[in-house]
Amino acid sequence: MKIGIPKEIKIKEGRVALAPDAAAELVNHGHQVLLEKSAGILSGYPDELYQKAGVTILADAASLYAEAEMIVKVKEPQPQEWPLLRSDHILFSYLHLAAEPALTKALQEIGLTAVAFETVEDKGQLPLLAPMSDIAGKIAVQVGSNLLHHTQGGRGLLLGGVPATERGNVVVIGAGMAGGNATRLAAAMGANVTVFDRSRAKLKQMCSVGNNVTGLHPFAHTIHDMACQADLLIGAVLIPGKKSPHLVSADTVREMKSGSVIVDISVDQGGCIETTRPTNYEEPTFVWEDVVHFGVTNMPGAVPRTASQSISAALVPYILRLTESDWRSAPDLAAGINVEGGKIVLPALI
Repeated sequence: MKIGIPKEIKIKEGRVALAPDAAAELVNHGHQVLLEKSAGILSGYPDELYQKAGVTILADAASLYAEAEMIVKVKEPQPQEWPLLRSDHILFSYLHLAAEPALTKALQEIGLTAVAFETVEDKGQLPLLAPMSDIAGKIAVQVGSNLLHHTQGGRGLLLGGVPATERGNVVVIGAGMAGGNATRLAAAMGANVTVFDRSRAKLKQMCSVGNNVTGLHPFAHTIHDMACQADLLIGAVLIPGKKSPHLVSADTVREMKSGSVIVDISVDQGGCIETTRPTNYEEPTFVWEDVVHFGVTNMPGAVPRTASQSISAALVPYILRLTESDWRSAPDLAAGINVEGGKIVLPALI
């Protein structure tokens, strides 16, 4: 099969779907891998490395989309890419269609088969979402701790504190991959961390991180009380394929401390904090009622080298299976189909 890897064009997006070693593995299985010129540059992979791996370099996106049978990319197709897609394409990408009605309609009208990384499911796990969730959870704390600096509009607080000072309070909603990584990093930095989840097993796991971690059930009044005490509030709620529920209301945000920070990792799926709206790395933050909000929809794009290596390792076996004629019989890939033949397939989107 001809597998195309286009250059990502979302604002400040530096990732590439496949690193050269991953592309080489597909070539070794007899497939032709096509790469848009310079697609790997921001991840530290020049075209020459891909050429050594047996990849064909094409001059522009139009040429790549015209020749490829399968399009593998990181972020959802941007509006300027929609005309390049065909009904016979297999699109394999992060899509987050619950928060993208215009894209959903466009993919229906094109009539292609769209398989979303984030809904591929294997024994209750999301193997293609996990690598980026790991990264996003850590970035949330790194970015949040920086935004708490007075020079960034924050409270002027060092998250972990030092002797004779108070520690920062971090509240994490959700103890999955992203929330778990956020909790671990915030705790390692010395902050007081409160994490919410419905799963007792996950809360037990989080509490084992350290004595500065408290795990709580997400009762509405408890979330409200802890959010009002938070210096850094991190939203990390995921319901696969669905929009995230608003677990923190605008009224609660109004009661938060002036200069406190919100990082909503769930923004790709609409956000779990009512005041969240999508932002990008050119204008990553906004202030609402004296609370700094960070809602970048491609958070791992800030560390493209790490992110590209991580997603490449996870993608290769799934791409190989998608090249087989009977791939729809595989339950994990079948769960990933969001749109096919003009119809919405994923139940959560219907």
